[in-house]
Amino acid sequence: MTWGFLWIFVALKIPLAALIYIVWWAIKQEPEEPAASDDDGGVKRQRPHPPQPFPRRPRRGPHGDPAPMPPARVRSTRARARTLGHGN
Repeated sequence: MTWGFLWIFVALKIPLAALIYIVWWAIKQEPEEPAASDDDGGVKRQRPHPPQPFPRRPRRGPHGDPAPMPPARVRSTRARARTLGHGN
């Protein structure tokens, strides 16, 4: 049991310490200065026109009447159960 505890308490702390060091190092880094140049890096194409928005839904009258009522439901016919006493 002692080797198991030693493994948990010591050996598994090494990757944790390395992770903490890498995060600390990344926070302390200074941002790199971009190289100053007059080049834009390539051709930028202009869009011929902006994309059109989706068309609006039609209005329901001059004052925005509510949507029309849905059609009547159609019910299917139910099959009648067969009776055991019925026979020829």
